[in-house]
Amino acid sequence: MELKVLALVLAGGKGTRLAPLTAERAKPAVPFGGKYRIIDFVLSNLINSGIYSIYVLIQFRSQSLLQHLRDGWQFGSMLQNQFIIPVPAQMRTPGETWYKGTADAVFQNANLIEQSRPDVVVLFGADHIYRMDVRQMIAYHRDKGAGVTISALPVAKRFAKDFGVIEVDGDGRIVGFHEKKPDAPTMPGRPDMVLASMGNYVFDADLLLDLVGSDAADPRSGHDFGTDILPNLIGRVPMYAYDYQTNHIAGDPVDKVPYWRDVGTLDAYYEANMDMRAIDPPLNLYNRQWPLRTAGYSDPPAKFAFDEEKRRGQAIDSILCGGCIISGSTVKRSVLGRYVRVHSYALVEDSILFDDVEVGRGCRIRRAIIEKNVHIPPGTVIGYDAEEDRRRWQVTESGLVVIKGERSLVPISSLTL
Repeated sequence: MELKVLALVLAGGKGTRLAPLTAERAKPAVPFGGKYRIIDFVLSNLINSGIYSIYVLIQFRSQSLLQHLRDGWQFGSMLQNQFIIPVPAQMRTPGETWYKGTADAVFQNANLIEQSRPDVVVLFGADHIYRMDVRQMIAYHRDKGAGVTISALPVAKRFAKDFGVIEVDGDGRIVGFHEKKPDAPTMPGRPDMVLASMGNYVFDADLLLDLVGSDAADPRSGHDFGTDILPNLIGRVPMYAYDYQTNHIAGDPVDKVPYWRDVGTLDAYYEANMDMRAIDPPLNLYNRQWPLRTAGYSDPPAKFAFDEEKRRGQAIDSILCGGCIISGSTVKRSVLGRYVRVHSYALVEDSILFDDVEVGRGCRIRRAIIEKNVHIPPGTVIGYDAEEDRRRWQVTESGLVVIKGERSLVPISSLTL
């Protein structure tokens, strides 16, 4: 069966709970795993699944995201049906407003659907860490004769307040939808778990246009899929839950448990990065059959210098990106971005360092997130004295130290007079 598939990626979120990492960028543009950005996961999933017609809907603090899409996600112009196009909020409604919610974002870009006339629209968020073969979800959608299909997975009941919670019958048909309610119903036989929406949807295209059009005309609506549209579809439209745990990625062991993380908070973001550098990571970045794509830069390889007692350049259980120099220092259980420099006698443990961070001689750093372009003076101690850390930097409830960086310089051309 051949289907015309259009992908809309919602990438306009502020990501306020990730501040200060989102002070200068949208949440999907936040670096992850050293060389990647969060949006790389959803775009890689779509491309690896054979979905090449993609609009990325952007809004808040979009410059960093636009630059990343330019550097890493531009197709050639030979095939007109293969594109990844960023779409800024165009204020196409009479009130000329920014997006009021996820449904309004689709409504304001309904022309993109009308012009391409797809059979189905996949509507995915851009702020989760996971891998997914989207073809399998679309096949499930067609096999069930669904109008709407929502990908879902079990999560602990204590997180019900953070998700849309789904109730299903024995055939997977959705019979209840509860958006961010602490008392949402649990899964049958599993009183400690709820079935949570992942925020990834497959819609029949005509149905989607009807839904967002009707929603836009309703003055009582908050114009959000989870809050307004999906709960009101129960019993009216065939709506099914796709079990994400059945999704299999080419190149992974058959019994591999699918990995998905919501990185909406600093601590969740930190833990997901730490997952990537584990000895046996739950999400394998090295699967060549399902590559995680990103911008490619002509960086030199990482370098380790000196081999003396107490002055040995080494990294253990860590991820290091191109251009890093570990000069007579030790890095343990950490993730380092591009062009990080760690000078002699320094120790970096359990930390995330963004691009162009410089750690001075003799520093000791643990459980920290250090943003781009930060220079840590020699002898600085971070992560050992909570009270002192709070006086200088942002510290989460778990004791994670977050240090805001500086804006990167943008090289521009010169004119000879």
